[in-house]
Amino acid sequence: MSKNINLTLKVWRQEGPEKKGRLETYPARDISTDMSFLEMIDVINEQLTLDGKEPIAFDHDCREGICGTCGAVVNGHAHGPEKGTTLCQLHMRHFSDGDTIVIEPWRSRAFKVVKDLVVDRSAFDEIIQVGGYISANTGGAPDGNAIPIPQDVAELAMDAAACIGCGACVAACPNASAMLFVGAKVSHLGLLPQGRPEAAKRVQAMVSAMDDLGFGNCTNEAECEAACPKEISITNIARLNREFLKAKFLSPED
Repeated sequence: MSKNINLTLKVWRQEGPEKKGRLETYPARDISTDMSFLEMIDVINEQLTLDGKEPIAFDHDCREGICGTCGAVVNGHAHGPEKGTTLCQLHMRHFSDGDTIVIEPWRSRAFKVVKDLVVDRSAFDEIIQVGGYISANTGGAPDGNAIPIPQDVAELAMDAAACIGCGACVAACPNASAMLFVGAKVSHLGLLPQGRPEAAKRVQAMVSAMDDLGFGNCTNEAECEAACPKEISITNIARLNREFLKAKFLSPED
């Protein structure tokens, strides 16, 4: 049953990547428990605008949990306290009247703060550019069943392909590692026969790009798996390490 609650928000405000940020406090009055978290911020922004103040900047697009655009740390949890849920899918019924909610952007050397809760996640795009694809001849598309693939392999590939690239894994990791993201991309391409010819080249290029962009390494904290809204398994990190070692040992030197 819907009801209205009153909250206190502590929101990270920062004018730009080189500016000093701070937490600012805002009252959130008569917030419906049927609202999503982003709708609640919309309400706060409307009030800030009416008061002649700068609204809170935050990323969003689909608001359905599939695009990976939204994202913030809510009370210390990437995407909030609910498991398998993006920020736009988080609803205010999970909070109680009188709660104080602290909202911060992703924290990582590779994710520079653009403004307030908006961060630059183009580092993920750069990792994809160096290897997150397969090469295929143009022309007529082959039949979908032309290459038989075992059911269990197809399921593993699809589970890895569910990654939406939101960056929650990086935000949750004490080392700001992107290995769950890279592992998911390497897995969903490398498990299928279409991706095997370039598997060695792909994994070396993507890991190298990840390191160059300032992401940390994995120390098996498993915080990334816990925070991932698509519940990507850390077994993909193990597969990434196996693929990387195999590529280093078996690939010819450049």
